[in-house]
Amino acid sequence: MSPRTVGVLALQGDFALHARMLESMGQHPLLVRTPEQLCRCDGLILPGGESTTLTLLLKKHGLWTGLLDYGSKRPVFGTCAGLIVLAAATTQDGIETLGLIDITVERNAYGRQVDSFIDEVSLEIDSSNGAFEGVFIRAPKIISMGKGVRALARRGGEVVLAEQGRILVAAFHPELTDDFRIHDYFARKLNSDGKDVQL
Repeated sequence: MSPRTVGVLALQGDFALHARMLESMGQHPLLVRTPEQLCRCDGLILPGGESTTLTLLLKKHGLWTGLLDYGSKRPVFGTCAGLIVLAAATTQDGIETLGLIDITVERNAYGRQVDSFIDEVSLEIDSSNGAFEGVFIRAPKIISMGKGVRALARRGGEVVLAEQGRILVAAFHPELTDDFRIHDYFARKLNSDGKDVQL
């Protein structure tokens, strides 16, 4: 797989850990803070943080409208708060989202920061369907999914990793582990024109 330029939105959250993981995989991370930088990327990661603040920062930096167009053409991966921003809707009123993946989510579904936890999730992104260490920090929960959305990992009966076309979302933080399988899966989407990667 040839290296690609993978943008990591660097307005808040754990963007440095995503960039470090991409570098360890041989990809070329680019920290994105402007529309011009976004245009240089083959794909984009929206990291965790606080979703309301993230929305405000995207608008302040002129990236909100651009992301709508970008996500219709190129792969985007959202973790935690990034998942919320990419979702079609939330269960809370007044939360603005981009609507790039047909899911409804509940913010902070597992409680506050002190209620964060680590639990095993079951990946369904390759033939091994292996276990993955899921780090859940003020994590959102996927409440419902449209017909075009595919589940890629579960915690018990709950979907915690999903995709629809070019868009990939995780309720947990894979960048807080040493396991790069999910980031590798996203990188493969960049080399498949953003379409669902063949399992």
